[in-house]
Amino acid sequence: MELDTLDRLAAEAFKGLIVRKDLVRQFRGQFPVPTYVVEFMLGRYCATTDEQEIAEGVELVRGQLTSRTVRAGDDELLKSRARETGAVRVIDIVTARLDAKSDSYLATLPSLRLTDVRISDELVRENERMLTGGFYAEVDLGYDATIAQERGGRPFQVNAVRPIQLSTRGILDRIVEGRARLTTEQWKDLLLRSVGLEPSRLSARAKDISILRMVPFVERNYNMVELGPRGTGKSHLFQQISPYAHLVSGGKATVARMFVNMANGQRGLVCQYDVVCFDEVSGVSFDQKDGVNIMKGYMESGEFSRGRESIRAEGSIVLVGNFDVDVQHQQRVGHLFGPLPPEMRNDTAFMDRIHAYLPGWDIPKVSRPLFTDHFGLVSDVLAEAFTRLREGTRANVLLGRVHFGGALSGRDQNAVNKTVSGLLKLIHPDPQAPVSDEDLEWAVRLALEVRRRVKEQQKRIGSAEFRNTQFSYSIGPDGVEHFVATPELQSEDSIGGDPLPAGQVWALSPGGQDEAAGLYRIEVTEGPGNGVRILNQSPPAPFRESVRIAEQNLYSRARDLVGERNPREHEFAVQLRSFDTSKSGANLGIAALVALCSALLARPLKGGLAIVGGLNLGGSVETVHNPIDVVELAMEKGASSVLMPVACRRQLVDLSDEAAARVQIVFYLDPADALRKALHDG
Repeated sequence: MELDTLDRLAAEAFKGLIVRKDLVRQFRGQFPVPTYVVEFMLGRYCATTDEQEIAEGVELVRGQLTSRTVRAGDDELLKSRARETGAVRVIDIVTARLDAKSDSYLATLPSLRLTDVRISDELVRENERMLTGGFYAEVDLGYDATIAQERGGRPFQVNAVRPIQLSTRGILDRIVEGRARLTTEQWKDLLLRSVGLEPSRLSARAKDISILRMVPFVERNYNMVELGPRGTGKSHLFQQISPYAHLVSGGKATVARMFVNMANGQRGLVCQYDVVCFDEVSGVSFDQKDGVNIMKGYMESGEFSRGRESIRAEGSIVLVGNFDVDVQHQQRVGHLFGPLPPEMRNDTAFMDRIHAYLPGWDIPKVSRPLFTDHFGLVSDVLAEAFTRLREGTRANVLLGRVHFGGALSGRDQNAVNKTVSGLLKLIHPDPQAPVSDEDLEWAVRLALEVRRRVKEQQKRIGSAEFRNTQFSYSIGPDGVEHFVATPELQSEDSIGGDPLPAGQVWALSPGGQDEAAGLYRIEVTEGPGNGVRILNQSPPAPFRESVRIAEQNLYSRARDLVGERNPREHEFAVQLRSFDTSKSGANLGIAALVALCSALLARPLKGGLAIVGGLNLGGSVETVHNPIDVVELAMEKGASSVLMPVACRRQLVDLSDEAAARVQIVFYLDPADALRKALHDG
């Protein structure tokens, strides 16, 4: 493998903390341990770019894994060695339980099929995770022949436990120091390589979602759902990368194991792990009827009760599962929470506690080219850095810099804050590092999208309280308001319910003798200079005329339209996009004028709005000869309202009941009235 620029930078910035990820794949399937255990061994001996040292280290790791892991059928051989030599060292999952009869702890080593191994109270106290599912460790297993001869004797004993953990508590300082030597994009790519993915093989969208998957590791009490096609690696991160995550496979989940054992007070998974992930969530159910309610309460407050005692935990909850159909079909037949278990599926209160819904359908299926052969951080180092980043929040970065629109409720705001905080921790692990507007906007847009996806499903279920889903933000005190949509709801030739950016307008042309009515989008950008220019190559003459008339009306009626701003001191670039067989752009004068004003005022128009009406040089609105056809086209294209000259009022008496019920007709008197009624109120 040839080192690339990022490999060399990473080798210098994170000396001793990186490993070549293709080495891990050499051991995949050969030994009965997860990826992070193999990387723990490789991190000891192969954290270098020197090929000879790597080759020697690989052989050393292979030898240790061969001698210390227990293959199927070898368990009796290792127990025999322990008897003959007095002790052996094995790599296995260690769990422990309290044996009330002997008032002592007993350990279980599943690979050796040992369930009654003696272990000291001190070792259990130092490693409490033994009591809640256990963890991988190097175990020194002793054998005492004298005890073996006693009646009911337990000859095996755990003498020492070394959790699979290469990193130290100060590892975050090393990560912060190394991160400062990389750009944001280089650091994002290194994060992806560290979890085994090759960023050059992923689209920008897939990279963003892959980074979003990491947020529960760095943010306390973060609740996330990811549903999508099979084979996209949804559970890989939670099973293979970090010892601080626990995967619960589909089936019964007990309240005692998840939260607290009422009999002995033993704390559950959410207290012991940073992340608890439910895999194949459609098959998950609780052993008690109130199990979902307990989880709902925990997801809201981070607390649950044991009798009168209130217990606080910080474990994040992740639900992953599969669609049996594609996302478009899922939206047609129901909503995107459809694959959840019945007790969660239509519960809007449960959904409201979800901070992020990741679009698993935007991640490619796992294949060989998606895996990286380059260097990344050792999984254990990454996991340790993630767990240190859970302390504190970065939501304070938003204060005074980002302003959210009125559609966000208190829970929406909290969810977005947590997602933004997690994303900023990931790309800027140093809390003192300055966050650029570009990085902040990247995090805000992603956070709004994944929360809005939750709200859109609540809206589909029919709850009126979730009706307003038009999430927006602005950066800076005088920033332009931007709206964030979920891509699966948008269609290129459909008028969505979200406001377009300032300067963009949906327009309906009534057509002419040889042309039917058609849908257009006019896009205007404004900058320093003067004049109006059309960017389309060879724009149709009727549209050129509409723009020329709109320009003259803007200049002559500037005070009524844009107040104190002088449009002659600005240059406007106009582009026309057509979505039907209609291509001429005839009679779009009002829409062109509104688009120019919207760009100059830096204010978007109302969502779901389509504008109808031609204009002449004198400022009069021209007659629409076929208003019923135009409104029916608007309905077909998804418009919720149509802005139309008041002269069309009488002709619309014969409008069909369906069109009248589905599309609101808003009448205007003149261009200034049209602009006032078109601008978004936010």
